[in-house]
Amino acid sequence: MMGSMAYEIPVTQARAELADLINRVVYGAERVVVTRHGKPLVALVSAADLERLEKLDAVGDEQVVSAVSGVHGVASTPASAPGERQRFGIAAEHRGPGVS
Repeated sequence: MMGSMAYEIPVTQARAELADLINRVVYGAERVVVTRHGKPLVALVSAADLERLEKLDAVGDEQVVSAVSGVHGVASTPASAPGERQRFGIAAEHRGPGVS
């Protein structure tokens, strides 16, 4: 299931076919990307996929916090503040180029 191509559908069509799209995601193990003006808007993924993504996100956050702590060499200070700054900095960098 990982790495499978997503089925794309315009938001206007998705409204009319929501029940079918949900079935494709749940029973067909597909990922559906809803587009507006040809650009990805939202994705429909199964609850199992979402759970996997949230676990990966949590692991990534822990790695960032420990990496930042290691760089600064501050084991005694709470790592959450630099970790949060670093995490949001990374998120902003990834979002930046795609946003016009």
